[in-house]
Amino acid sequence: MTGMEREVRWATTDDTQDFGRRLGSLLRGGDVLVLTGDLGAGKTTLTQGIAEGLGVRGPITSPTFVIARVHPSLVGGPALVHVDAYRLGSAIELDDLDLDADLDASVTVVEWGAGLAEQLSESRLELNLTGDDVRTAHLVGVGDRWDDVLDALAPVG
Repeated sequence: MTGMEREVRWATTDDTQDFGRRLGSLLRGGDVLVLTGDLGAGKTTLTQGIAEGLGVRGPITSPTFVIARVHPSLVGGPALVHVDAYRLGSAIELDDLDLDADLDASVTVVEWGAGLAEQLSESRLELNLTGDDVRTAHLVGVGDRWDDVLDALAPVG
């Protein structure tokens, strides 16, 4: 059920946030994003941009110690549920967070979610971030929902 794939590169933190803003403006309630990458690869920076694009209340910081934060919309759109699965040992622990109560109405972003968060939705956008100075993101849309989103994110020019 894997759909479209795309690879993007960002030279700066601002580029990462700009891409996040563009992506955030395309998201809707029920969308699930699974972010994977090494420490410092830009997962939280990207999420900050997504939050701006969604128009939710901030600040957006890594929820490592609280595991999940809900950021309500300031513009009448979906809330952002920002999850850090780094300290979770299994998909069962993720399930214990009871995220599905918010799933349909919110955009859910799960950092460190590979291998854990796929159970949240059959349709999701998986982003694998690599690099330190120049960051590369490999995006995989799982489900038809993501074809139009990835098309809209195609580089301009």
